[in-house]
Amino acid sequence: MVDSKTRGYNPLMPSYAHTPNAQGQWHDLVAHLRATAATARAFAERFGAGELAYYAGLCHDLGKFHPQFQQYLQACAMGQRARRQPHAVFGAQYVASHCHLLAFVIEGHHGGMRDKIDLKTRLQPDPALEEIRRRAQAELPELTQQPSLPTHLPPNDPLAWEMLTRMLFSCLVDADFLDTEWHFDPNRAAQRGQTPNLATLWIQFEANHNALLQNAPDTLVNRARRAIYEACLDAAQQPPGLFRLTAPTGGGKTRAALGFALRHALTHDLERVIVALPYTSIIDQTARVYREILGEDAVLEHHSALCWDDADEDALNRQKLLSENWDAPIIVTTFVQLFESLFSNKPSACRKVHRLARSVIVLDEAQTLPVELLAPTTHALQQLVDYFGATVVVCTATQPALEKVSFRQPPREIVLQPEQWFNALRRVEYVIESEPLSRESLAERVAAEPQIMVVLNARRDAVEVVQALCEAYPALEGVYHLSTLLCPAHRWQALTEIRERLANGLPCRLIATQVVEAGVDLDFPIVMRAMGPLDRIVQAAGRCNREGRRERGRVVIFELQDGRAPSGVYRTGIDEARIILKEPDADLHHPETYVRYFNRLFHGVSLDKNEIQAKRTGFQFERVAYAYRLITQDTRPIVVLRYDEPAIQRLLGEARGRLQHGHLPSVRWYQQIQQYSVSLYQHELTVLEQQGLLQAEPELGLTLYTGEYDPLLGVLAQTDPVDLVV
Repeated sequence: MVDSKTRGYNPLMPSYAHTPNAQGQWHDLVAHLRATAATARAFAERFGAGELAYYAGLCHDLGKFHPQFQQYLQACAMGQRARRQPHAVFGAQYVASHCHLLAFVIEGHHGGMRDKIDLKTRLQPDPALEEIRRRAQAELPELTQQPSLPTHLPPNDPLAWEMLTRMLFSCLVDADFLDTEWHFDPNRAAQRGQTPNLATLWIQFEANHNALLQNAPDTLVNRARRAIYEACLDAAQQPPGLFRLTAPTGGGKTRAALGFALRHALTHDLERVIVALPYTSIIDQTARVYREILGEDAVLEHHSALCWDDADEDALNRQKLLSENWDAPIIVTTFVQLFESLFSNKPSACRKVHRLARSVIVLDEAQTLPVELLAPTTHALQQLVDYFGATVVVCTATQPALEKVSFRQPPREIVLQPEQWFNALRRVEYVIESEPLSRESLAERVAAEPQIMVVLNARRDAVEVVQALCEAYPALEGVYHLSTLLCPAHRWQALTEIRERLANGLPCRLIATQVVEAGVDLDFPIVMRAMGPLDRIVQAAGRCNREGRRERGRVVIFELQDGRAPSGVYRTGIDEARIILKEPDADLHHPETYVRYFNRLFHGVSLDKNEIQAKRTGFQFERVAYAYRLITQDTRPIVVLRYDEPAIQRLLGEARGRLQHGHLPSVRWYQQIQQYSVSLYQHELTVLEQQGLLQAEPELGLTLYTGEYDPLLGVLAQTDPVDLVV
């Protein structure tokens, strides 16, 4: 039993959830529990688990009835230093005996869900639990009403219940954060949900697209785009489920996929459209295009310059409220954000996961999904379709045979007989160089062409070729570089200038990494691509003669002397591409070539290299999060101060002013600041830190880079020989 005479504890006083806000109001604990429970139930009702989520909300902060936690809050309110008082474990102990699933959810709602064996050691009843139970049930009589389990999940499939646990965790965390935000920052909370609905967005989209079609010349390319778009609208009437959109590069599939998603969501009363892409550079362009069509407030671009540490159970860490929850009609995000969040165990990352339910999830350039993670990835997508009411659309010009992995059946084809459009849109010829090229000879080839794009496998190779080019030809006009060493604002500025030069017939020589290979609308007469995985070669070719204005564009495939390439599956893909390109009947214009390529690739590597499915079966949430990494090397975003220092200082001043008045920066502020961010590997950050070039802004969750920023190359960091742009 708890000693009720503990110093400073008065059992007749109300219990509180949080310290006073800027208006001096305490956050009542019972009100917080009920509000969190109601919101969590509303989230989970969408997939038949409303009562479980409600019960999780009621129980998640029961430990705050502990007298020592109330003392802790009082001390914090008076500005005194106080030892943190864990509280989540008590709610977990309370539910463990009659609803063990929720023990994972409640115990981890601040620090993260644990592995089953670790949780078990935490659930040994604490002597304080009985007093907490007594007071909680007196204040919340509904605690005695145990929830029923959903009936639509197969009872003997542990992976189905593991995914439900993840969804419930997300519902609880988001509901908890939202109610806490209403307490501390009601103005910021009131801004949520003020976005246009999907019906309004469809009207805007349809009007914009019709205007585009009316002004488009009657070319073969535009006829193909129109037919693909109409096929998408027809398929949108079909029931929710798993779809495949196969269209040649330049076939307008990015816009057509959005048309399908909006129409399908409206037809079947789905809630949002989530478009996921492999690279942050594609997000920059795609989000801007969508905003131009649908308006600024309709599109949430999320690849996050934020870094929160939620490894500890700090109930008063208000910065966690800034984690994104995808409460918008259109989300544009990365594969990293989507899938690493889905398989994460941390509150800030998982907060948005429940928004996947009853959404249309569009995977653009799906062929770039890491092969060694395909089994857990495709299985999770199938679960979202089967149990959580989602529709998934797999989009690419080079479709991998994903149904051979974990999809129960082949996705429904949106464009029937897509090979007809591949044949119609043969806009390039492929040439394979017989001898490797040095950086100097490649620079010479680039200088000889007025308009040319070169795509390399590694950032460091791209930097070295640019340096060789500028050294040999210092007066050369129109030299550009694109990689993730440039911040999004810089990449967009460079892309704008590149498009203008191409359109006006001016010299334009672009050296880039894979960031230009998917979703970036460029149209060069010549593209040179370092030997890479077959799907990447074809994606690069999609930037050549894209609009079909020339009879044929030229795509040159070459080996770079001492060229770098990521290890693992990427390098295996290069080897398989070399084999297929040596076949006499290899046809890079036919979809079957890529089916054959991916079948070979899937056969040669493990599709669940880290045994994630086995870990999921054992409810090992922490180990799954550690094992499921799309980027195997640790990266962290930094804000580059020197790219546009006046604009960045203005943003920083605005945020610091809000913090001084007790308010967190707005969501729009973080969207603006991430336009100046660059992600670097940990070893690169260590070097910059040793040089004194990094400045932490812990209250904003940012790190500033104060060093030089090259107007052509961006952040000049030393990169690994095997780095991969993601």
